[in-house]
Amino acid sequence: MTEQLTKETFMEKVFNWEKNKDWKFEGDLPCIIDFYADWCQPCKMVAPILEELSEEYAGKLNIYKVNTEQEQELAAAFGIRSIPSMLFVPADDKPQMSVGALPKDSIKKAMDEVLKIPADA
Repeated sequence: MTEQLTKETFMEKVFNWEKNKDWKFEGDLPCIIDFYADWCQPCKMVAPILEELSEEYAGKLNIYKVNTEQEQELAAAFGIRSIPSMLFVPADDKPQMSVGALPKDSIKKAMDEVLKIPADA
């Protein structure tokens, strides 16, 4: 299951930018953060793919969603200008942003390369 994040839960589970100037991941598992809005058609196409991946990789990966309409401060903190945008957050490295609706195979490729989660895991 994907999980909806607010600014508060984001700062607990991903990154507390008010406390840390440099990137410091707060989570235990690598994660993907989907920045979206309800009116965004490409976002709606990505949502079921992320749900599938969250089930396929349960226990290896967390998938979070941030509604950019409700969490404008959070979206601004990451410079979100277009949606969907996905932030791939490895457990022990810097996160990487991807903009646009990615197909499932592209998301899995990023999971392998950025998050170090092999596709056959």
